[in-house]
Order: sequence, then C-alpha cells, then structure tokens
Amino acid sequence: MVLQAGAFSCFSSIPSGRISSSNRQPSSLTTSNFISIRGRNGRTCEFHDLHKELVPYAEAWKWQKDIVAEKKALIETNQDCPDTLIVLQHHPVYTLGMGSSLEHLNFDMDDAPFDVYRTERGGEVTYHGPGQLVMYPIVNLRNHKMDIHWYLRALEEVIIRVLSSAFSIEASRVDGLTGVWFVSGDQKLAAIGVKVSRWIAYHGVALNVTTDLAPFESIVPCGIKDRRVGSIKSLLGLDDDTQLIETAYKSLIKEFSEVFDLGIDQIAYSSILDKD
Repeated sequence: MVLQAGAFSCFSSIPSGRISSSNRQPSSLTTSNFISIRGRNGRTCEFHDLHKELVPYAEAWKWQKDIVAEKKALIETNQDCPDTLIVLQHHPVYTLGMGSSLEHLNFDMDDAPFDVYRTERGGEVTYHGPGQLVMYPIVNLRNHKMDIHWYLRALEEVIIRVLSSAFSIEASRVDGLTGVWFVSGDQKLAAIGVKVSRWIAYHGVALNVTTDLAPFESIVPCGIKDRRVGSIKSLLGLDDDTQLIETAYKSLIKEFSEVFDLGIDQIAYSSILDKD
C-alpha cells in the first residue's frame, strides 16, 4: 500500500504523520552554516554546509522543493535566480526514483529495515546513510547550459575530479549508465539522480566516503545487478573516518565550483571551508 502525505508519496513503512507539511527548513540549519558567495563572473551561489550533520531525508527533500519553488518565482518575475548547493549526510534511508521497480528491493515492505521513500528524481533505488556525503545542487540551468545530459556528465566530472585529486583514486564513467565507478568498473562509488523542472535541477549526488556498505545488500543498487557498490574507505583501507569526510567535503566544494564555473576566488573559497 502506498500512502499519500501532501506533496510526498511514501510506502507504508513510514507513517504519513512523519512527513512535515510546514515550510520550515531542516532543524539543524543555522546561520553558521550558510554563506552566499558572488563569484568573479557576477553569479551568486548559496552554500548550505551541513556535511557534519545527519539530516532526516523528508526534511531535506521538503527543503529542496521549497527552494525550487522560490527559484521559479524569481524567474517568473525576471529576477536574478542564483544557484544553491547543499551538502549533508542522511540518517539511514532507501529512496526510489519516480519509475523505480519494487523488484529491486530484497525485503518485505511490511518489514523494511529503514524508511523507504519514492521521489520524483530519475533513477532506481539507492541507499543513503552516515558516512555518505550527499550533494544537492539546486541549479538554474539557464545560468549554465540547458541540457540535462550535459548536467549529468558535469556532476560525474565533479566526482571523478574529487576522487583523483583528493584520494588518487582513478574513477570513470560506464557507457550507458549514470554515476561514477572505480576504474575497474565493478564498484560504484557515487550515485546520481536528478529532477529538472522548468530548467531548475534538484536532487543530486551521493558519494560513498566511509559508508557502511551492508545496507546495499538489501537492494539492487540503481537496478544494476552485475556491479558492486564501493566506498573511498573500502578502497583505501583507512580508518580515520573524520579526516576522510573532511577531505572529501573540501574537494567537493572546490571541484563543484570549478566544473560549474562559479568564478569563486581563493578568499571566498577559504571562507566557505573555514566556516564551522
């Protein structure tokens, strides 16, 4: 049975009352983790840094949709519509894309190990949890290139650069699939799923840094049966989770800024990374 909760659609494993219909931002959001930067190119990008915190999936999802609505209103009134970048971690949760098949769940929905949400993003089922950095760019593609395929490849490029520059991990794309894999092609390190509405893109990228990989065994990740899921920690064999998360976060901001040509100078970039 599928329950409806306002704008959300969720499976019966989640009581509908768990999903807030208010317009509040995640409770963990404070002014100390928000910074608005105007780059050398004159464009503004708003950064919300929650990379050390576990944010409930429903709150982050609602937050994204509120921001998308605000951006659409700005466009309708011919106002400047900046990009937004949110980086956070989630409590354990499974999410499915709009057309995702329940056949890719290896458990009974009446006894699901974690909350399960069906969302409007593309792609199949995936897992989010502690140790996984989730990057939600809410991007006005009018500021960049109005091409969804270009956008997906750009997100992949960010992750490929992060893995190479910060961890010396050689990663690549796989023809016909979306995401980023260890160069051997048998371990997926980052999943990507987006929704584009009136050229505003949201949802985004999940990079496995120190993630517990066991929950992936309860699903067919991204609907791909013949490939495994990996993490930066599992590949490097390192135990310092905090350092791995910090290194990955700093590199994500840097590479995202460069790939999307935000024109952020070094002073502004440093102010983002130094913000507690």
